[in-house]
Order: sequence, then structure tokens, then C-alpha cells
Amino acid sequence: MRHIRPTNPIRAVIFDLDGTLTDTLQDLCDSTNYALRQMGWPERSLAEVRCFVGNGVRKLIERAVPECINNRDFEQCFSIFQTYYLEHCQDTTCLYEGVAEMLCDVHSQGYKTAIVSNKLQAGVDELYHTYFRDVVDVAIGEREGVRRKPAPDMVRLALRELGVNKDEAVYVGDSEVDVETARISGLPCISVLWGFRDREQLVEAGATTFIHHPRELLEFLGK
Repeated sequence: MRHIRPTNPIRAVIFDLDGTLTDTLQDLCDSTNYALRQMGWPERSLAEVRCFVGNGVRKLIERAVPECINNRDFEQCFSIFQTYYLEHCQDTTCLYEGVAEMLCDVHSQGYKTAIVSNKLQAGVDELYHTYFRDVVDVAIGEREGVRRKPAPDMVRLALRELGVNKDEAVYVGDSEVDVETARISGLPCISVLWGFRDREQLVEAGATTFIHHPRELLEFLGK
């Protein structure tokens, strides 16, 4: 499988958030284990949580809880997670090395930018106001009426808010979910190799274009 290259000059860059711009893994793991402890259930390792992320926090908790848990107990665990994570989503979270400089360069060179994330909108907003409000135009998280990635809804919403067509944009992400999101949305995908998945996993998912450091993105954009 090969992604479609833009037929027009690139005007916009759509970014995934967790594992692409921000290293959120430890906070997600800590919040997951806090909720599991409150329920009296076994905790999960960082390596396990790394495998569980990518499809939104509800799916993260679905994967983390023991099998055969009834729905009421699951919903209680998920609620505990949500409350705790929103209070602790910046305890250890930080930008990956080189991301701040890359975003400043992309912004200064006139590209429009958006974040599309399966993270809850409240969590996206928290990180947006801390790290991205001066260099990213639009930030879209999980919200009612918009299907999570890999459905194309978030990307389409971002493109609409940016005022660009899909053949003027490129997608940047770190996971198999991002590869599929780009494919369904009809955007070229750049897969980063500093995130939550390794190259082998990304190749298996169909990734064809890779960057090892954020500064390489500008080389792809042709500036």
C-alpha cells in the first residue's frame, strides 16, 4: 500500500498528538493504574499500556481491565480514570525533543496546522493551551458526534476549519491507527519513529514514509 502524494503544494500539516508531539505515556500509565488500584484490580506495566494506546482512552481502559468485568464496574473504573487523568495529565508529559522548534518553523513558514487526537477533548485542550496555542491553529479531540480515528471525521473537520482541501495536506503520526486514518482520509502519511510504535510495527501497518527526528519534517515539506 502506498499513500497518495498531494497533487497541489502542501499548505497544511495534520498532527497526531500522543506519541507524535507529546510523550504522554507515563501519565496515561499512572492514571490507568490509579483507576485499577481503586477497583482492586491488577496494575499494568508501561510496556502493556504502550500497546493499549492509540484508539482513545476508553479503549485503553477496556484493554487494561481484567476480562469478564461487568459493565457497571467498567464504567466506574473509566470514570475514575477520566477524573484522575484530567488532574494529572501534565505530571510527566512533555514535548519530544525537537518538536517545539519544528512547530515554530512550520508555523513561521506559513503552513496551517492542526492536531487530531483520540484523547478526550478536555485533555487535548489542556495540552493545547500549555504547548501549542501559539503555533497550532486547530486542536480536535474526542467529542460527541465526531467519530474517533481511524474514521476520517476528525481529519475532515480539521481541514474544514483550516480552509484547505485534502490534496493540500499531509498527516503526521506515530501508530498504525494514524497510518489507517491517513489512508481513509486520502492524505499522505509521515510516520515518526520516536513515538509509541517501532518501525517494524509501522511497516506491517502499511507505512511507507518515515522520519527519525522532527527537523526532518521540513525536508519532506520541501522548505
